[in-house]
Amino acid sequence: MLSSSLPLTGPRVLALANQKGGVGKTTTAINLGTALAAIGERVLIVDLDPQGNASTGLGIDRRARNRSTYHVLVGDLTLSEAVQETSVPRLSIAPSTMDLSGVEIEISTEKDRAYRLRQAIRGLGGDYSYVLIDCPPSLNLLTINAMAAANAILVPLQCEFFALEGLSQLIKTVEQVKTNFNPGLTIHGIVLTMYDARNNLSAQVVDDVRQFMGDKVYQTIIPRNVRVSEAPSYGKPVLLYDLKCVGSQAYLRLASEIIQREKHLRAA
Repeated sequence: MLSSSLPLTGPRVLALANQKGGVGKTTTAINLGTALAAIGERVLIVDLDPQGNASTGLGIDRRARNRSTYHVLVGDLTLSEAVQETSVPRLSIAPSTMDLSGVEIEISTEKDRAYRLRQAIRGLGGDYSYVLIDCPPSLNLLTINAMAAANAILVPLQCEFFALEGLSQLIKTVEQVKTNFNPGLTIHGIVLTMYDARNNLSAQVVDDVRQFMGDKVYQTIIPRNVRVSEAPSYGKPVLLYDLKCVGSQAYLRLASEIIQREKHLRAA
């Protein structure tokens, strides 16, 4: 096994992960990245989901993705060579293509197969202050690469009935990755998404998750919001689509909260 120590310098790397689909993971990657960029951070989103929704949501046409995270993982390109600028100042993305679906087979026999993304991020230098990795909704070699490369996991969690069950599975996965690939990995925080104030179940889920995970749960809650849902079809983050809507304001608060948590972590 390769060295599992992460570099002390370079960007902070956060993997947005949840084995359950439809929890707002990609939406959070896009809009958190935009919000961090809006408050002055230099951000790179690494789209590691073969569906490529983060790339689409940031306006990267599929025909323009001739350099992608697939090429990085198979060793054809450096991560910097795959990066594209977005319409958001200070926000870049390494886009994804469906080729990623087959990468597990292509590199499965390589000794460094779990560390390809970590090595690629190490080569970035000081160009970014944050790298956000949008993981696929499953535990596979792509997700393991993301967790092996990350300083911490950010968990989007939908306010729905099976939320805690999915969270328990994710915590087990994180522990396995810590044991085998990245002993420094932590859960940075849990962001509750798709909150519906009209629904008693949403409030109950918030209470249950806070009781279960304590201060690991961010204070900011992302509400259900039509504008957030509409924005990706225009290839825009919601902060560019409608800055004043409740979804945009929630992501700005989440970015500020993450920055504050980072300050406490670095001071500790």
